[in-house]
Amino acid sequence: MAPTLASNTCFLFFVYFLCETVFTEEIQLGSSISPTDPTTSWPSPSGRFAFGFYEQGDGFKVGIWLSDGINKTIVWTANRNDPPVSAKSRLNLTRNGELLLQTGPEKNKVIADGNNGTVFYAAMLDSGNFVLQNETLGFLWQSFDYPTDTLLGGQILLGGSELVSTSSDTNQSSGRFQLSMQVDGNLVLYPRYSDARTWWDAYWASDSDRGTSSKYYLFLNNTNPQPLCIVNASSSNSQILWRVDNSSFEGNNIIYRVTIDSDGVLRLYAHFDDANREHQVKELWSPTELNNQCNVKSFCGLNSYCTFYDNQPSCSCLPGTDFIDPSQRNLGCKRNFSEAECKGGKDNATFYRMIPMPSMNMGDPYVEEYNLLEEECLSSCLQDCYCGAVFYEDNRCRKQKLPLRYVTRVTQGSSSYTLYFKVGVQSLKSNTVIDNQPPPIKTTSKKAIVQIIVVIFGFASLLCSAVTISTRFIYKIRVLSYKRLLEIGDLGLNEGVVTLRLFSYNELKKATDGFKQEVGKGSFGSVYKGTLHKGSILIAVKRLQKLAEEGEKEFQAEMQAIGKTNHKNLVRLLGYCAEGSKRLLVYEYMSSGSLEKLIFGDSTIRPDWDQRRRIALEIARGLLYLHEECGAPIIHCDIKPQNILMDEFWTAKISDFGLAKLLMPDQTRTFTQVRGTRGYLAPEWNKNTPISVKADVYSYGILLLEIAFCRRNLVVNSSNPEQIVLCNWVYKCFVQRELNKLVLGEEVDLTLLENMVKVGIWCIQDEPFLRPSMKSVVLMLEGVSEVAIPPCPSSNSM
Repeated sequence: MAPTLASNTCFLFFVYFLCETVFTEEIQLGSSISPTDPTTSWPSPSGRFAFGFYEQGDGFKVGIWLSDGINKTIVWTANRNDPPVSAKSRLNLTRNGELLLQTGPEKNKVIADGNNGTVFYAAMLDSGNFVLQNETLGFLWQSFDYPTDTLLGGQILLGGSELVSTSSDTNQSSGRFQLSMQVDGNLVLYPRYSDARTWWDAYWASDSDRGTSSKYYLFLNNTNPQPLCIVNASSSNSQILWRVDNSSFEGNNIIYRVTIDSDGVLRLYAHFDDANREHQVKELWSPTELNNQCNVKSFCGLNSYCTFYDNQPSCSCLPGTDFIDPSQRNLGCKRNFSEAECKGGKDNATFYRMIPMPSMNMGDPYVEEYNLLEEECLSSCLQDCYCGAVFYEDNRCRKQKLPLRYVTRVTQGSSSYTLYFKVGVQSLKSNTVIDNQPPPIKTTSKKAIVQIIVVIFGFASLLCSAVTISTRFIYKIRVLSYKRLLEIGDLGLNEGVVTLRLFSYNELKKATDGFKQEVGKGSFGSVYKGTLHKGSILIAVKRLQKLAEEGEKEFQAEMQAIGKTNHKNLVRLLGYCAEGSKRLLVYEYMSSGSLEKLIFGDSTIRPDWDQRRRIALEIARGLLYLHEECGAPIIHCDIKPQNILMDEFWTAKISDFGLAKLLMPDQTRTFTQVRGTRGYLAPEWNKNTPISVKADVYSYGILLLEIAFCRRNLVVNSSNPEQIVLCNWVYKCFVQRELNKLVLGEEVDLTLLENMVKVGIWCIQDEPFLRPSMKSVVLMLEGVSEVAIPPCPSSNSM
């Protein structure tokens, strides 16, 4: 019986489309529509479907919708992850048969083309399919081949393809869930940020897998009794592997629609006219286990859990976290406490406490340690930099890394555990100790106490010896220190500037042979190569050329910023000259020049993939030092390839602190005038809002993508309009899983490349609070922390 049903399905499918190609209204070549025209769309013959502009937010998007005369149900969107366009945009069906979205005088984006065939006209069919047709009524392009979140009657989803949910009911961009028609014949729902797509990540499946084949597909029929089914067409007699039985439903002018909604649930709908000829929409089917929406993995986002109460899901944050957006609680939660410094792979346990929560369940696999007492298990998590939660059972200590996902609170009688969450004692908002929390769990085991006693006795013995030896050198050290102060003298700089060597102007003029060899330009000055000690030490001398108040501020800023720093990924400042109106800075010489020349210059000497990853990580470590490891945070304000210098071993070092902004030790944000370089500026610079270290994170995100693809972020003379802005092009390729387009001819690890791209996209989010800290960036680039799927960056500041 199954083969007969499948054969009938295929026959009906053929007849339906044959009829549609006969009864269509042609859209002639040269036609166009606009949101401000009297006609803003091209309707199907019956008027049930239309193709054109629809409103989203403050702008418009291009798509297909099903209309009942009052409401619109969006069923397909072109370039769904692009920002909405303005009312001045126009949709043109050109004489060459291309469907173009014109957003400016010379800004066109291809929506559809004839795939090298000759297009005679376009048509919006009554099936909801928008097509470009040739002279013989053949489809050269059809929207049914590129589904977004919906299948309509007569449409198929091929094996290896997927539907992606919308972000919300009012935003048609890609959301957090996907429906995959797998090549093994299984239909599965997953959270989108799950790269592995293992059985741990799936939250519903049709259980129709039959082994690998390229001929399985999901088919939505136009007729009862099985509108939705999975077909195996790998043999001569097609077979239905799975179906939704809908034999009891009756209606007139029925249009079937299956959609993965923004909440992650797959639903089958019917649009029809009732006996009174009034339009109705009815939900015919959805997986029964998803009636409890808490069963949708990641329904509440990362670091949160779902509770199903009164037939409604409710999202709550885990201990130690707050909602990313309180108005959208299903977006997940972020930490609300300060993190302790991680040294040698271990946290400072005194900065944390373990908070228990009973009746919890978590679906992820755990890192397990055996033969531990419960107290030792909790202590192990406190000391582990990457442990975010733990539960203990039968001498097994199961630790979970951040971010925490798939956490649910269960009812009594279900399989559940008491989970312990690692929470900091220092509030991120107020820098005060979090109140009303239980005292920290003791973290010292008996074994550790014995080790401490042994160490104390050993240390006491060494201390006696050290005191005796050190007293012999104290006098000599004091004399040397006094002599050094006499040599340096009073520098005459602002309070807080460290003591560096003071050079005379004539000394530096001689060292640079009269400032003869210019090796580069920094902010407010040129840089010259020079030598000291008869050529044994190479130096770079930056000569500030603006002698007004602005130049003096830059000189003082750079002295205060880099003079206090000491890190292998920061260019070392050796000394300075402050003679009259002359201001010069003396740096260590970086023989390989700037990163700009390395990644944008001659392609024959560009760094390979492993070198690019290392360079990106070194820059991230340098910024982490500036932001979190100095005595006071430093915002560099001008991170770009020209300000990254390379030594003879291609070690990356951050330079040019002329625009740096120093914060007070207890400061996290400050107001200041716009600083930096266009193309790398964070959006908040143009919003008259306080600036934080997250401004550097944005600039680093742009730089990271430039390093990954050895291409400038802005290429004005690009022949392809969508490739002009690198970060926009990268995000589009990332969403479409086509990152290989950006690295043609290169040997790269696509998994590592995707990881780097995700980090870069997180860094360039419009909202500073969505951007990760540089510590998180380092951990993600090192592969220690998992990188979630980032949302679409929508900045227009580039």
